Amino acid sequence: MEWLLVVAMAVVARLPGIFLGPALLGLAVLGLAVAGGDPDALVVPLTYAAIVVLGTAADRDRGSLPGRAVRPADEPELAALVGDVAERLGFRAPLLVRVVPEPEAALGPVKLSGVRGCVLLLGLPLLRSMTAAQLAAVVAHELAHEQHVRDRRTVWLRRTRDALAERLGGRFRPPAALAVPLLRASRPSLWEAEFAADADSARIAGAAATGRALELAGLLGAVFDGLGERWLSELEEDGARPQDFYDAFGAALRDPFVLSRGARAAAEEDAFDPYVAAGRPPTAQRVAALPDGGGAGPYGTEPVVLRDAQAIEQWCVEELAGDTGSGRGAGRAGDGVGLRPVRILDPDTGPLLRPDDGAVELLLGATRRKSPVPALSDALDAVADGSWPDLASGIEPGLRRVPAPERRYASRAVLARAAGETLAAVLRDSGWTYAGRWSSTVLAAPDGTAVDLHEMLVAALDSGDPAPVRALVRSAGKERTEA
Repeated sequence: MEWLLVVAMAVVARLPGIFLGPALLGLAVLGLAVAGGDPDALVVPLTYAAIVVLGTAADRDRGSLPGRAVRPADEPELAALVGDVAERLGFRAPLLVRVVPEPEAALGPVKLSGVRGCVLLLGLPLLRSMTAAQLAAVVAHELAHEQHVRDRRTVWLRRTRDALAERLGGRFRPPAALAVPLLRASRPSLWEAEFAADADSARIAGAAATGRALELAGLLGAVFDGLGERWLSELEEDGARPQDFYDAFGAALRDPFVLSRGARAAAEEDAFDPYVAAGRPPTAQRVAALPDGGGAGPYGTEPVVLRDAQAIEQWCVEELAGDTGSGRGAGRAGDGVGLRPVRILDPDTGPLLRPDDGAVELLLGATRRKSPVPALSDALDAVADGSWPDLASGIEPGLRRVPAPERRYASRAVLARAAGETLAAVLRDSGWTYAGRWSSTVLAAPDGTAVDLHEMLVAALDSGDPAPVRALVRSAGKERTEA
């Protein structure tokens, strides 16, 4: 049954290329006829057709290994933890450890002097934020998962399933009506492997550490995507790179509003799976399924010591800012050369971290209003009558090209940002001030009460009830009148 799924998913994933390639070849022949038989007219269409057809079947070039190598002699504490976990699991394959800039953990195949082994990637945010026990749980999960899915059938099932899921997010997508049933049918065995690896992780590091590691990994990823990526892009536009990125990231994680937003974003990312493409169960299910009992493991309650922490951090910052082609930084323009180093935690850097990207102007244009208050009122009317997705498309026309299952989620993000920035501008004119340095939409009222306006807008969009936001706008109007 699983081999049939492998074949079916491979075929469906390549359907766009299978049909598009011959179509392009047909257009090429037609072009030749129109061009009066000139063979040179075929060069461009034939080349494009070849790229499309071959691109659907070619594996991506793995390239060099991502991350910075960590040698046992340089980081003995980390090496000892990884080695101990591997020994307790009976994991015998040769193992390399490399640090990557992003909050992730992964295990992949590698050849070491001709011998097949594995490379373990550990994100620096995990190393800085997790206790040794939690990190041991992460390492144990990755190694145990490899033990549960190493047979050839499961390897191919994962590979073709991942390829099909990835194609659903591309420009030329396979039909969802064909892809979704295959993704749903192939999911149970992969989820069983995840649950089994979690159970092994709990046996090694303890259920409490494993559960917290699962939750923390999702939180760190959400905050990195929502806040860290913004720092990098905004500072790069200003010709700068964040010298103290990881110190600032750690400071932001101590802000309750950052944590609240991150927790919501992580939970929503877990729950949002319109194509049944998720290869892992939601975090809440994984935590609930952990076996009871299990000791705390022989690991500490503090982060693992990194002897060469400064050099590792500097390399990671340069990797994020410079784009050497790996990790979430891949795709950034430039190579980081010439970017001036700045410190995010310096007071003078604050204004760089509160850009609104013209969000107020975008809402004004979409509502055809000349001032923020009427534009905000129109936006709240759209929330109340349910027409807000159309307003969001007016703010960001590209939403019309987003696949239907994803469009409402993306539209909510666009409108919440634009309306949140507009509401913040209105309230600042009424005497409200920034409540922190991490967001332009977390403000403090004149009485000192802090409010996250973005989250208030998200709640209004989800419930269809803009009344709390309207009350805030009315109170701002009274405050302006009294002033």
